[in-house]
Amino acid sequence: MDELVNQVSAKTGIEADTVKKVLTTAAEFVKGKLPEPLAGQVEGFLTGQSGGNPLGGLSDKLGGMFGS
Repeated sequence: MDELVNQVSAKTGIEADTVKKVLTTAAEFVKGKLPEPLAGQVEGFLTGQSGGNPLGGLSDKLGGMFGS
C-alpha cells in the first residue's frame, strides 16, 4: 500500500499520512462488502502479498488511473 500512498501523495500534493487514512478507510469499506475470499485477496494486494492471485496485476491498472 505504501507505493500507492506515495503515488497518490506525489500526484495530489496531499500529505502521505492523510492519503493513507483515506485509502485504508476505502479498503476497509470495500473489504466489508466482499465475500471473505475476495476480501482476503484485496488485503493481500494492499499488503504486497498478492502472490499469484488474479489481483496481482491490479496495481498497474490502478497506477494508470492516477496517470503513472
